[in-house]
Amino acid sequence: MMAGAGSLRAQTGADPYLDLELVLLADATGSIDDAEIRFQREGYARAITDPAVLSAIAGNAYGKIVVAYVEWADAGSQDVVVDWTVIDGRASAERFAAALLVPPRRAYGRNAIGAALLKGKRMIEENQYQGIRRVIDLSADSANNWNGPPLETARAEVVASGIVINGLAVLCRHCSGRPASYVLEDAFAERIIGGPGSFVVTADSPGTFADAVRKKLILEIAGKVAERSFAGR
Repeated sequence: MMAGAGSLRAQTGADPYLDLELVLLADATGSIDDAEIRFQREGYARAITDPAVLSAIAGNAYGKIVVAYVEWADAGSQDVVVDWTVIDGRASAERFAAALLVPPRRAYGRNAIGAALLKGKRMIEENQYQGIRRVIDLSADSANNWNGPPLETARAEVVASGIVINGLAVLCRHCSGRPASYVLEDAFAERIIGGPGSFVVTADSPGTFADAVRKKLILEIAGKVAERSFAGR
């Protein structure tokens, strides 16, 4: 597995208890070109520094979360772009956002969603933090799984460990995704998301991508369920 990460890990000895451990798994498969990789990162950078997102973080019990950003593609190609970073206010959010825009693309290949989910699970289980909630958030422009572990098996393993899987279905052609031949949200619900309160948020145009990410982050940070929710899968 690739692991050339821009780490902003908290100093050793820092309080490990927080509200949420969140792995952001961003699509970097063959349908995503380099401009779209940049577009996705910029969307997440804007969202994580949005005042509403920072307010949601501050409104929780500990007032802090920990986030990692991973680009995924082939079963042997998951790149930790930014490693675990505690976000407890604007300054730390801006550092995370800045780090997100620096590394080159290092993930390539076809869809291996099962492998990506298991990568997120390992990262959560092996980190130094103790979150009240643990979430993997996967974005993709399809629900295919061409290689690596079977998706059904991987999802079941993640959910059995107490980790919730949420999704961002990307439908927009000229941002970070392309239309699929099936209803992508339904495929996410049936094959990918899982756990209590799991949900899918849709980005259907370049103009709505950052807003969809922002909405999704607020829901995950606050522990709320989206209007279109598929809880308990």
